[in-house]
Amino acid sequence: MPERRGPLFVTILVAVGLLIAVSAWLLTDPATSRADALRTGGLASGAVIALYALWLNDRRRRVEENRQRTERERHELELLRAERDRERVTDERFAKSVELLGHEADQVRVGALHALAGLARSNPEYTQTVLDVLCSYLRRPFPHPGYGDDTDEAEARREQQVRLAAQRQIQELLPPRGPEAVVYDLDLAGARLDRFHLKGRAVGRLYLQQAQLLHRTSFADAEFHGRVYLTALDSRGPITVAGAVFHQKVKLEGVHARHEVDFDGATFEAEVSIADGSFDGPVSFRDTRAAAVDLRRARFADHVDLRLAAEAVSLYNTEVDQAREVRLPAAWSLEPLAGGRARIRVGG
Repeated sequence: MPERRGPLFVTILVAVGLLIAVSAWLLTDPATSRADALRTGGLASGAVIALYALWLNDRRRRVEENRQRTERERHELELLRAERDRERVTDERFAKSVELLGHEADQVRVGALHALAGLARSNPEYTQTVLDVLCSYLRRPFPHPGYGDDTDEAEARREQQVRLAAQRQIQELLPPRGPEAVVYDLDLAGARLDRFHLKGRAVGRLYLQQAQLLHRTSFADAEFHGRVYLTALDSRGPITVAGAVFHQKVKLEGVHARHEVDFDGATFEAEVSIADGSFDGPVSFRDTRAAAVDLRRARFADHVDLRLAAEAVSLYNTEVDQAREVRLPAAWSLEPLAGGRARIRVGG
């Protein structure tokens, strides 16, 4: 209390002193009346009191601003603490889910996959990490009778269901194709995939080198923003790439497709290399557009439609079966070979 009364007490003393001093000074002038002298002295003392009031109001304002700033900083600290707690809980959920992927029970592994997918949906910053984990799971060794492996069929069937769940989660986590899509990369090199679909999805880079595909695979109407590597791919089911868009280079070198492959209406804005590819089933490139196509040493054993529009084409020992229907651009022709085979060449 004393420190609070100090400034006020001094102000009152100064005001009273100023009132007396000014009034007394003015009264020395015979032309000034007593009322005018008192009025002027009162104004002077009032000005001192007004200045004190202004100072006191400014002090209160600063105190209030400091209080508000302290409250704001405390609120920000609470938000930061809550965010860190949330991140800690999220990290623990992620670690636990990854750990459960190694569980013996297939239903527990499926639950872990759904938990990871839910984590990515509620925390978009985890999406690429979760996709990396799902891809890593699919890259694990997977013996299956469908690939000619000598293994327990019932156990393979249970593991297959888990892997199908992982593939579905990948498809659902990838955004639909569109100009505003946030793209993510997929690394499935060496994986064994069953009914793998990316239809209508937006993807960054895709790695499928030396992968094995069982049953139908679809990239129809998908959009790939990064490079796509399908080198030495072994497909044991139909592949659909119709309507897909590839913004960067695509490598299908050494691919072995045992069933039909449909590239109809696909767009390759950079080079697509199918060199050394082997196609046992029908292949169609009808209405396909490409910046450049490398078909060197590619072999087609069934019906093939190569009526594509490309700015540059590389042909060398590209062979087809003359007994099958072969459709070529107007400027291309066939050079007969032994054994019913034919080599494609540009020109008559």
